[in-house]
Amino acid sequence: MRNPKKLERAAAVQRSLTPVAKLNAMLPPGSHPLLARPVPAGFPSPADDYVEGCISLDDYLVRHKEATFFLKVAGDSMRGLAIFDGDLLVVDRALQAAHESVVIAVLDHEFTVKQLLHTPSGYVLHAANPAYPDIVIKPEQELTIWGVVRWAIHRLSV
Repeated sequence: MRNPKKLERAAAVQRSLTPVAKLNAMLPPGSHPLLARPVPAGFPSPADDYVEGCISLDDYLVRHKEATFFLKVAGDSMRGLAIFDGDLLVVDRALQAAHESVVIAVLDHEFTVKQLLHTPSGYVLHAANPAYPDIVIKPEQELTIWGVVRWAIHRLSV
């Protein structure tokens, strides 16, 4: 026999989600509902489904539309910075790279994603995985910073 209290709570949750579902159907293409309260990553709090508004992932992820590109990662040299094989990188070519920026670099005509370090002896492309050595840029090498990585997007479950 089913517990009537559990059924009542489930129905209440379903009713409370209905406004979000209706809002989702009314949003412009590419927009998604944005809940008013951030989700705690520490102790749980009561569920809250109040919608603050809508969010466009383009607006959230892309600062310079004409200069933003998406690239897929191949390899694990940046896993120490939570950039994994298969991740989608959001790269902004309009940004100026700074010390410790994660960048798409072109070194001797080959692309790589690394952390850019400015040292007294010059530039270093740092891999965030101890299995890979740092690349100290030599004067005879050609280095171009193609863009700055703003976001790394990866799947958490299948």
